Amino acid sequence: MSKTGENVVRIEAAALHDLAERIAGPMAADFQRAVDLLDGCAGRVVVTGMGKSGLIGRKIAATFSSTGAPALFLHPAEAMHGDLGMIARGDVVIALSASGETEEILNLLPAIKRLNVPLISLTCDDLYADGAKRSTLAQAADIALDCSIAKEACTLGLAPTASTTAMLALGDAMAMALMEKRGFEEKDFAELHPGGKLGKRLARVSTLMHSGDAVPRVTADTKMPAVIYEMSRKKLGVTTVVEGDRLLGIISDGDLRRLLEKRGKDGLELTAGECMTANPRTILPEAFATAALDLMEQRKITSLAVVDAAGVLQGVVHLHDLWGTEMV
Repeated sequence: MSKTGENVVRIEAAALHDLAERIAGPMAADFQRAVDLLDGCAGRVVVTGMGKSGLIGRKIAATFSSTGAPALFLHPAEAMHGDLGMIARGDVVIALSASGETEEILNLLPAIKRLNVPLISLTCDDLYADGAKRSTLAQAADIALDCSIAKEACTLGLAPTASTTAMLALGDAMAMALMEKRGFEEKDFAELHPGGKLGKRLARVSTLMHSGDAVPRVTADTKMPAVIYEMSRKKLGVTTVVEGDRLLGIISDGDLRRLLEKRGKDGLELTAGECMTANPRTILPEAFATAALDLMEQRKITSLAVVDAAGVLQGVVHLHDLWGTEMV
């Protein structure tokens, strides 16, 4: 059984290797045209496919949507019973069919042509073989992309395996190339993934920090007993030292311990301005939570003051606040 499993993976890996060679070689121009067409799409990317190709199409549509290109999956059979209205002028259709002769897909072609919607086909025609006959779908497409394989990984040669793997990879390749062409960045990705583990890891500091009355703050002339009270009351192990809303420094519980070890009870006669760490390390509210964690680890601290570009205090983010992001 392990030999069978190994062979399946090797056959599918070979199919992907051949696909990569086509994208780098004879299919390069068509692939670039497809990406340019998708980049100019004023509407949505409508992906359609039947059976196993349809399942791959759903994933491709989801990948486009999650990387900044609005997309949806249209079931070709349902399209002929009312869902055809999901296709509108300005859209681009991507149709998946291993044979290129899937009846339900071919039935959509008149409507796609009537709406003057560009069509990209993903078929297993060997489009670059001499004398090869193109399928009906590939001939009808504005851009025909080749997912051909040497053989399926199924020992019977029947179940779609290597062919669907190649289709999925080609869909991912288009989505990633489009993402790069549009300059889609990590911050854009974060806005489209607010939930789940990924969304938590890409959370902004502004959504995690303590703000308003929850922020411990004292002025530079505050005596140390009052500083200790403020730190204890706000329970963050730190207090900011401010002048108005401008951050002057920070006093941590570690600073307090070192002060008492060095000065004893005489340290309580000092002011916050005399004990604070001036010009402390800070972070912007729009920074990612991952950046805050990295900074805390580098500086071996548990809290960061959050300030805007003008140095105005916005809040405090604590290591405990990052636990919920599943980074700690």
